[in-house]
Amino acid sequence: MTGDPTLLTIREASTLIAERKLSPVELTKACIARTEALDATLSTYVAFTPELALDAARAAEAEIGTSGPRGPMHGIPVGLKDIYDTAGVATTAHSNLLKSRVPAEDAFTVTKLRESGAVITGKLGTFEFAIGGPSFDLFTLPARNPWDPARTTGGSSSGSGAAVAAGMVLGATGSDTGASIRSPSSLCGLAGIKPTYGLLSRRGILPLSQSLDHAGPMCWTVEDAALMLQAMVGHDPLDPACADVAVPDFTEKLDETVKGKTIGVIRHFHETDHEAAPPVLAAIEQAIAVYRSLGCVIKEVTLPPLMDFAAVGLIIMSSEAFAIHEADLRATPELYGEIARDRISMGGLLTGADYVQALRRRQELCAAVAEAMIGVDVLLTAGSPFPAQPIDNVPKWLMYQKPSITMPFNVTGLPALALCAGYEPGTGLPVAMQLVGHPFAETTVFQLGHAYEQATQWRATRPALLAA
Repeated sequence: MTGDPTLLTIREASTLIAERKLSPVELTKACIARTEALDATLSTYVAFTPELALDAARAAEAEIGTSGPRGPMHGIPVGLKDIYDTAGVATTAHSNLLKSRVPAEDAFTVTKLRESGAVITGKLGTFEFAIGGPSFDLFTLPARNPWDPARTTGGSSSGSGAAVAAGMVLGATGSDTGASIRSPSSLCGLAGIKPTYGLLSRRGILPLSQSLDHAGPMCWTVEDAALMLQAMVGHDPLDPACADVAVPDFTEKLDETVKGKTIGVIRHFHETDHEAAPPVLAAIEQAIAVYRSLGCVIKEVTLPPLMDFAAVGLIIMSSEAFAIHEADLRATPELYGEIARDRISMGGLLTGADYVQALRRRQELCAAVAEAMIGVDVLLTAGSPFPAQPIDNVPKWLMYQKPSITMPFNVTGLPALALCAGYEPGTGLPVAMQLVGHPFAETTVFQLGHAYEQATQWRATRPALLAA
């Protein structure tokens, strides 16, 4: 083939691989070269494993040459957030506490990706323990945003956001407890899905808050996110939170018309509860206009105040995170970075009564959202209230200063897709929206996200860094 293979989507690359017009080894070498050229600037990897990736690419190429591809992920380079266990390769949560930790087994979702034929290139940076960052006191520096390396990627799936946007990999895994797939997807211009709670196994993924944690993929397009999610899904009887549900083909409705679909816009989330920046507000209005032009019905939806969701989510997350880390925080607090140590320690100030009251209020909020979604196919609000901030000026207590616009969908466990909705005039930084569906209705969320991408030009724009 001609052109740069690192700029292909997963769908494009898989089609070329199946047609024998692109070699998995050629594609992997191109991603390795891209990483070697840019990672000194972007700091995406905690552990880059190019030789292992090339071994996997050669095996994929040989198998495809003999019997054809297993599926669309066969031979596709992907990176793993450094909280996903990998047999024989350190999984550290980007923390000095676990710097020497080498798991004996892969996480369930990593096993599924390997079975799909995906080529794993290494372990990508994360905010420490998926909560503390961007931190400059860890054993490697925090990831930087390819759209402007002076800016943060958002977190906690920081390396995943940067690596996909920079073309180092075609997809990456993330995790999301309050924003951690959708924030870096929003700020790095990606499509990232936080699936329904329980759709993906979390066995072998280091936890932050077991009742809020979600695993999921981050890719350049909505279609790619659907393809990668398909490769990661499957019932895991050893994860008690993993739902035993029928798994659809997440791409089966992508090209169907969205005419007649009803979109519920939660205006108060991004207009008053946490007022978004003007370019985000403008992008949301433009997205609504696009959906109207596609024949969708637009309906305004009112949910409980964003602060209620944020308070419930923070109390649950803080309590559960402190329960996980209490012993290590007491024994070796110096092995934590400052931001993670301080944020997790906040949970020690909460009482059992606080936690129980949060659980009670959570059920009320879930019921209110379910009622508001009757007759609505998806909800729409901002993905992030603002474009990427300077990396050296992200407040330690940012999540406590204003209510999170993503936390409501961890509290409710609903599938939530962040996708690019344009770029800030002047800076060129991505802005984003969220589409939120009914439980286990990822197929509909992908359908509406894909329709928007096909009706707009945003996926044709890549970071200027890639042309340097």
